[in-house]
Amino acid sequence: MKKILRWSAIVLVALIVLIQFIPADRTNPAAEAEVFAPDEVKNILRKACFDCHSHETEWPWYSRVAPVSWWMANHVEHGRADLNFSRWPLFNFESQKHLLGEIEEEISQDEMPLKSYRIGHPEARLTDGEKEILLNWARAR
Repeated sequence: MKKILRWSAIVLVALIVLIQFIPADRTNPAAEAEVFAPDEVKNILRKACFDCHSHETEWPWYSRVAPVSWWMANHVEHGRADLNFSRWPLFNFESQKHLLGEIEEEISQDEMPLKSYRIGHPEARLTDGEKEILLNWARAR
């Protein structure tokens, strides 16, 4: 039994080391444009939304450790696909209006930022005042 446990541990360590050589895409393409919004809105978006919804992702140290790196890169890829503030002015009026409705819904239902993100990034937790600022911005357009 000891021999099986020892070999299992060796194999597990070897796998953990080997998967580190499978990189995750952590690129930040150049921002194509900047979201048009008041500074207070931009500041809130930057602290709570930009890591997943812009080309200005700040990749923490653990984003370089597989398999967490794969999960994070996938999460950011999907976040950018759903809403990318680095491309905001390039969206037509109807797309922006739709996205603002989505923003309003997600914030109203406390679904964004994601709870899993808020755990590791307490600065991204929105106060009631910040939520109100974002909701007013989203509703005003």
